[in-house]
Amino acid sequence: MSGRPAAPPRDCALCPRLAGFRAENRARFPDWHNAPVASFGPLDAPLLIVGLAPGLRGANRTGRPFTGDWAGELLYATLLRFGLAEGVYGARPEDGLRLTGARICNAVRCVPPGNRPTPAEIAACNPFLAAEIAAMPRLRAVLALGAIAHGAVLRALGRRPSSARFAHGALHALDGLTLADSYHCSRYNTNTGRLTEAMFRAVFARLLPRLDPARHTGAPG
Repeated sequence: MSGRPAAPPRDCALCPRLAGFRAENRARFPDWHNAPVASFGPLDAPLLIVGLAPGLRGANRTGRPFTGDWAGELLYATLLRFGLAEGVYGARPEDGLRLTGARICNAVRCVPPGNRPTPAEIAACNPFLAAEIAAMPRLRAVLALGAIAHGAVLRALGRRPSSARFAHGALHALDGLTLADSYHCSRYNTNTGRLTEAMFRAVFARLLPRLDPARHTGAPG
């Protein structure tokens, strides 16, 4: 657990479909990031949040996870509310927002067409997630945003999919590490009512005591 975890290079060729989509977007939007999106937050954080993949006009454009789209609005507001971040989220990497108690990455580091990575693409990127987890010496919990992220975390930990079933709000004990589940904080899920802000906050309220029992005793008022 030392040093920076392995990360895909800017022109990663592991997934031909994703590499081709990156090339298309570089031609269409030359000022965008259009590359694998690096993790955000301190390696010594007790919480790792794992999303699905960069959004086309979100992280793929800005180069920072969950930055520039609705999912980031809800996620970062929640992190600020629970004292896991400092500053103001301005939907751009230069907004000065700083994560203090969490680190964020995606199960797949490159934007997929239609926001849908294939099983082969998820598997190809999984070693980077495994390296991320292994490089966090104080990690206490992983929050998976959606069933695909949940499965990717289990794979990265060497676990079978049947060892912990995805369910919103569930907390799974895995050899000293807690795996927490939430529906993804996407605009689709919030617009349809599948996930409300209260539901999302409740996941953090249950999870925080497991990060630092001496400090966190419940949700803020």
